Amino acid sequence: MSQAVTRYHALYEAVRSRRRRPEVHKGLDGLAVRAGVKVRQMRVRRAWFVRQAHMIDALAPPIRALSDAALDDTIREVRERFARGRVDDALVRRGMALVREAARRETGEEAFVVQLMGALALYHGRVIEMLTGEGKTLTGSVAAPLIAWRRRHLHVFTVNDYLARRDAESRRPIYRRCGLDVGAIQQEMDSAARFDVYARAIVYGTPKQITADYLRDQIRLGELNSAWAGRQRLMLSGEGGGPLVPGLQAALVDEADAVLIDEGVVPLIIARSRREDDMSEVYQQAAAMAAKLDEGPDYKIDYLRRRADLKARGEHRLSQMFRGLDQPIWRAARRAEELVRQALVARHCYRHGQHYHVVDGRVVIVDEYTGRFLPDRSWEHGLHQAVEAKEGLTVTADRETLARMSFQRFFRSYPFLCGMTGTAADATGEIEHVYSLPVVVVPTNRPVIREQWPRRIFRTAQAKWSAIVESIEEVHEAGRPILVGTRSIAASELLSERLTQRGLPHVVLNALHDKEEAEMIAQAGRGTTNVSPAPITVATNMAGRGTDIVLEPEARAAGGLHVLLTEMHAAKRIDRQFIGRAGRQGDPGSAQVFCSLEDELVIQHARDLAPVLLRRTQAEELSHLHSAHALMRHAQRRGEAFARRNRAAVLRQDDWMDQYLPGR
Repeated sequence: MSQAVTRYHALYEAVRSRRRRPEVHKGLDGLAVRAGVKVRQMRVRRAWFVRQAHMIDALAPPIRALSDAALDDTIREVRERFARGRVDDALVRRGMALVREAARRETGEEAFVVQLMGALALYHGRVIEMLTGEGKTLTGSVAAPLIAWRRRHLHVFTVNDYLARRDAESRRPIYRRCGLDVGAIQQEMDSAARFDVYARAIVYGTPKQITADYLRDQIRLGELNSAWAGRQRLMLSGEGGGPLVPGLQAALVDEADAVLIDEGVVPLIIARSRREDDMSEVYQQAAAMAAKLDEGPDYKIDYLRRRADLKARGEHRLSQMFRGLDQPIWRAARRAEELVRQALVARHCYRHGQHYHVVDGRVVIVDEYTGRFLPDRSWEHGLHQAVEAKEGLTVTADRETLARMSFQRFFRSYPFLCGMTGTAADATGEIEHVYSLPVVVVPTNRPVIREQWPRRIFRTAQAKWSAIVESIEEVHEAGRPILVGTRSIAASELLSERLTQRGLPHVVLNALHDKEEAEMIAQAGRGTTNVSPAPITVATNMAGRGTDIVLEPEARAAGGLHVLLTEMHAAKRIDRQFIGRAGRQGDPGSAQVFCSLEDELVIQHARDLAPVLLRRTQAEELSHLHSAHALMRHAQRRGEAFARRNRAAVLRQDDWMDQYLPGR
């Protein structure tokens, strides 16, 4: 056993130093299982961080007694020692205690011991799980100066521009006291403003913004895969002084599971429009032909993989349709059928209000993880044009890919990486396997007393929505604030109509109303008063990430925030994230999940099992059946497994590219 443990540690260090060795990952997993040390190691790591956090807390009295001038001098001395690389555990503890005091004096926020534990884990390159409302923003701002002191430049990733700007501004006094400049990359910035922000020690931004700027740098540097050589070439050509992003040194990822796992396989693509041609009419003709075909006899749709397969009758009917068209592309049978299959996928697998929305005559993609608009993104391989043709809009020019990179590959390029989220434990194995990042679960500052009400399952979506409205009305009458989670814009608008018909006042938070997000969330924890009733907030996933609902005394006395999920997600982590809006910092609260056999999760991952269950009973509500709950759990597990396989395929592709195309 001791030899296995020693070998485990050796392989672990090999993984930390050489991230792109899949065979090392496999050996690590195998030894961890055989030696039986994985859980034990996690407990040992956590206990070490707890002890260190208490030692940091013990340094508070003498540091608090320092004058402002003495504190600044001490911070400067410690910062210089970090910059020289002379760092040991004692210096880390002292540095973190100083940053904690700087945060207390500048913002009035003093980190709890559990937050110190989380900050220490971040500094040592871990992904931490801190439940919603436990103060991840303060935790990150205590760790960030130490990382920036040692690594020179730190990129802090958030899920949207609003949070990047908010956190950079709110943390600026702390970082300034620590001798560091901070800035936030925003969508509307020009190149000069971006260059100025990237030169700062700490940079906040979204993965999309920073990865895109990094890819644009690679395009500008061209085949000279050297920052120095590329800068000389750009200076001689008069194009500028070098890359925007001055290298990748360190990254701290907020909402790490969403960024590193859920969106990790999303490719970021830099493209340019091709010259205008006759393809607009071609896409419109493909959409018209797809509408004439019959599902079943002519083609089959794989909704899970978003693929259309033509049958013999469909191919025959299309061959007849092609004969009456003038464009040469319709005489190339394989290419012509591919265009129609793409039109069928756009018609059946991409839904208005869920996957996209039409804004000002344009198709705008909706992020399925956050519910936010992605106005500057488009689907590739002609899919975006197929959706435009399906909606009867002006078809935009096809785009030519100049560079692409998955977020997963981008984050693995950082020599130092850490992250924090409210739901990392469910993805521990994958985070450790892909990124070589151990996961540390940080305990809550106060016990969680949120009540989890039994899940309710219905035969049809119609019965589910009726029950949801009745449940909302019942909780609302008790004077409690309610947060209702939906998976799509369409679902949030549908529920809004039903609540309006019932006479229940409410607000809707989705991509159509995202500008009012901060104000809506700030009001979501109000209680019933003589002036107004407790609020009902209907939201897509955007309210589950990066926002904080603070209860007013009236709401706390009435029982706290009630979270109601209208549908289970394909990953349990996303359910947990939204449910975690209730019961923060020891507050009372409750949560309940509603679902039906017509939900997308069941249709995609348990379509074959639902009819078997329906034959057992004619009742509309199936909550009393153990098999109904087993079916929902099975569908969610299959959804998680399907997503893992997709991410593993991207990981294999990234490893192949790193091995055979190291200069790309």
